[in-house]
Amino acid sequence: MYLAHAFGQRYELPIPLLLFVLGGAAVVLASFLLVFRSAVARREEHPPPDETHLQTLRPVWAAISILMLALLVAAGFVGSQEVPENILPTVFWVVVWVAVPLSCGVLGDWTQAVNPFANLAKVADSPRIRKALLGSPEPVVWPRWLGWWPAAALYFLAGLAELVFNLTWTVPRNIALALLLYAVYCLFGGLIFGRAFVQRGEMFSAAFATWGRLGYLRFGAPGRRGFAAGLEVPFEPTVSRIAFVLLLLVSVNFDGLLSTPRWNTFERKVQSSIGAAADRLEVFRTLTFLILLLVIAGLFGMFALAASRAGRDGARFRGALAGLLPSVLPIAFGYLLAHYVQYLLVNTQLLFPLVGNPIGKESWPLHLPFPFNDTYEVHPHFLPTAFYWYIAVFVIIAVHVMAVVLAHRHLARAGRSVERARASEYRWLVAMVGYTMLSLWLLAQPLVREAPKPAPKPAATAATAATLAAARPAAR
Repeated sequence: MYLAHAFGQRYELPIPLLLFVLGGAAVVLASFLLVFRSAVARREEHPPPDETHLQTLRPVWAAISILMLALLVAAGFVGSQEVPENILPTVFWVVVWVAVPLSCGVLGDWTQAVNPFANLAKVADSPRIRKALLGSPEPVVWPRWLGWWPAAALYFLAGLAELVFNLTWTVPRNIALALLLYAVYCLFGGLIFGRAFVQRGEMFSAAFATWGRLGYLRFGAPGRRGFAAGLEVPFEPTVSRIAFVLLLLVSVNFDGLLSTPRWNTFERKVQSSIGAAADRLEVFRTLTFLILLLVIAGLFGMFALAASRAGRDGARFRGALAGLLPSVLPIAFGYLLAHYVQYLLVNTQLLFPLVGNPIGKESWPLHLPFPFNDTYEVHPHFLPTAFYWYIAVFVIIAVHVMAVVLAHRHLARAGRSVERARASEYRWLVAMVGYTMLSLWLLAQPLVREAPKPAPKPAATAATAATLAAARPAAR
């Protein structure tokens, strides 16, 4: 969701597209050559489990976070239903959905103490309340078959709300209703399952903790300090956990795919053949998202299995894929950051006038000075476009080096011998180069040429839809 989606600004790719894509592949290959023969220390025999690290409930922060959630939900229900006039769409789709995950990827998962949904589940995790309502003070044991499926299913639905059904889910009242229902779900989840619900059933906790493994600080989570140090703990080799991590990755690529001019042209052809009804296009996009998820899972899985067999480590499909997925997460994060950095630096400015009048009605009693009123205007060009380009290139290079190092460490430890381990690295290198080239191509498409007019509906992602409306002059 580059800013181009919101304000219509374009600039040419500074180098030819082919050179840009091949340059990214060359970075991966160069990183591989640098670390290929480096020795790797053996991993500890009993690594910490792959689960969301739980912090104790902090009453003050919990009260503040739940109060803020209540105020935002109230603003969504009673405030203006025009997207640029109400604070809820911008806070949720720009701050919570975009800025917070990016901050976790840089700093680590700092969010749990101020996550209102995790705090609601912790408050409900009371033996006294459970005894009164359920007849037993002990929580129900989280079923093994349930795994990470609740968090994965909810993240999938949220991704559809952002990327497919955005015209519906940028309406403040709809967002408020969804957050209210989700809060009730978290209360019941904490009451029934206790701490296990926060670890595997609460979508935001699971997502922030997964991105937080990239961050420099651990905030109490297992592992040493350092960028990507948390990814030294392998992912749980279950279908639900793999599906959740892949959703984080694929949603980035699907968002990029929807931004390409060629895809817009293809969608118009599809829409003309299936009819102009918006719901049919939404079904088509949903199926595309699912197919893309399955295709990437299959391709990554095949290359991971090939690497496992070359290394003769005895891992099967799920184990091989779960072991190597941590090396792909930095690449996905790099493209997420490159995709959003300009968007965030510009569109977070929308919060200034919204703080002054969060419900967007003339009846709001407080009248704050500039910049917290309607006299403030967003400044889309306060930094040159080249700045964002060079930031994106730096980030992409850094995350690829990180990804290659992680893959090398994992395969060197897993291989039956040094020779077998090195043979396995060549197999996975092919997958990483391919994923790099695809992601760079998707990232560059909006910069190569003007995109044709988008399909009538849905027009953009949820955060972009909010910004499209907010970019227009607001008349309160």
